[in-house]
Amino acid sequence: MLILTRKKDEAIRLGEDIRIVLVQIKGGQVRLGIECPSHMRVLREELYEAVRKENLNAVSTDPLQLKALPQRQLMPPKTP
Repeated sequence: MLILTRKKDEAIRLGEDIRIVLVQIKGGQVRLGIECPSHMRVLREELYEAVRKENLNAVSTDPLQLKALPQRQLMPPKTP
């Protein structure tokens, strides 16, 4: 792990496209600003873990339970 010291309004660069700025320091918290390409997903760690666990649960679902789910039509039927 790389540990850096930054002051308010100082930034860190990750490659060419990602910039992390220390926006505010208040008590025991810091506020970070993250600039990155719009196609990149930025999540808090706890939200990332929750999504990861849900994805693992979805993949490990019993196939018989999946068959019991109602079938949804993704596209409306074609009209003649």
